[in-house]
Amino acid sequence: MARLDEILSRYSGSESDLIPLLQEVQDLYGYLPEEAMEAIARFTGLSRTHVYGVATFYAQFRFKPRGKKHIMVCTGTACHVKGADQVMDAIERHLGIQEGDVTDDMEYSLESVGCIGCCSLAPCAMVNQDVVSRIKPSRVSKIFPKKS
Repeated sequence: MARLDEILSRYSGSESDLIPLLQEVQDLYGYLPEEAMEAIARFTGLSRTHVYGVATFYAQFRFKPRGKKHIMVCTGTACHVKGADQVMDAIERHLGIQEGDVTDDMEYSLESVGCIGCCSLAPCAMVNQDVVSRIKPSRVSKIFPKKS
């Protein structure tokens, strides 16, 4: 919490500080932990409901940590037509998580995204900053190996 206190100390505590505070806290933790959101509410004098409402309004904010390997499965038109739903199902089954979750070992997290701009490589996904192309459900276990 010392690092959170350091972030808070750089702000006046006004309502206009809320979004920059949320951004810095997410940069620190990789997501917005409940305790940090409560601390922001106390610091700004805003209700927890207000802070949470602002954070949920913007897609940039996350409320769960990401895995070391964050998988973003493209569900855009080209990927959808080429089987993105089956790819997502295969990844969920293989990793034992649902979209929006993270594996117990924090190795993988999973989400779907509207388009990653690689339509000619459909169906595809990004793992952190790397594109994985032409994914077949039968190859998911080789593409995303689990630790033993």
